[in-house]
Amino acid sequence: MTGQRRIGSGFDAGSTASDVLAGVDLRGKLALVTGGYSGLGLETTKALSAVGAHVVVPARRPEVAAKALPGVEVGRLDLADQDSVRTFAEDFLASGRGIDLLIGNAGIMACPETRVGPGWEAQFAINHLGHHALVNLLWPAVRPGARVVMVSSRGHHFSGIRWDDVHFEHGYDKWLAYGQAKTANVLFAVHLDTLARDRGVRAFAVHPGRIRTELGRHLTREDFAGFDGDDAGYRSPEQGAATQVWAATSPRLDGMGGLYCEDCDIAEPAPAEGEWTGVREHAIDPEQAARLWTLSAELTGLDRLSRP
Repeated sequence: MTGQRRIGSGFDAGSTASDVLAGVDLRGKLALVTGGYSGLGLETTKALSAVGAHVVVPARRPEVAAKALPGVEVGRLDLADQDSVRTFAEDFLASGRGIDLLIGNAGIMACPETRVGPGWEAQFAINHLGHHALVNLLWPAVRPGARVVMVSSRGHHFSGIRWDDVHFEHGYDKWLAYGQAKTANVLFAVHLDTLARDRGVRAFAVHPGRIRTELGRHLTREDFAGFDGDDAGYRSPEQGAATQVWAATSPRLDGMGGLYCEDCDIAEPAPAEGEWTGVREHAIDPEQAARLWTLSAELTGLDRLSRP
């Protein structure tokens, strides 16, 4: 827990992606942003492109992505389909290019019970296992000094990993499933950082804040009413993209990794049950992170970092 301390970044919850990238030059850098064509991903792609990065956007709906991002490289990728992940990765590796920034932005939230692949619960499969497979398959292209950023959520407070029923085979709850998937995003970053830091690759997870985007398409009026009743309200997409862009590029994070960030800074440990700030211990526990990596490797058949 000692690394989870604010560093006084100079930015805050009101900062935008453009604010945190002021003075940053990413010319010659390649960034890959999953889901980088709508909501926070779209703002992330725009902001990185504006400071010179060549952005590749793997998209489940590439025709929609191409319309939203004229001039940006788009590929076909469905994180729910491991064969699709493999095909995208093979095509990218064949191009011979390296990756400097990889942002796992795509995901789903609080959907009705859905099964994908061999019967996996969809939120865990798409938000976590799809990204686990993607990073492992693309690993030969990840350059020394690169950063990997996983977009998690304050939703990780809802649930740790349900080790006895990861795929909700004994009763489904959309919010517990979302919470588990968002915890998995953080734990993935924690263990990826442990495995990759000797190569100079560092990993972070972020909470972007509360933003009205297409991510909320499964939410009911009652869901929104419950959210609207607590804390400080919603941010703009430009503000929501700021923390992931900051984590991907800030020189203040040089030499650091395996950390959860919010409000364009490193987050503090969560103060107490029922308080929705900071990061819960279950999401940054290195033993649980290693256990999740092992489980994910078994499910996907991919562990290019531990066993090249």
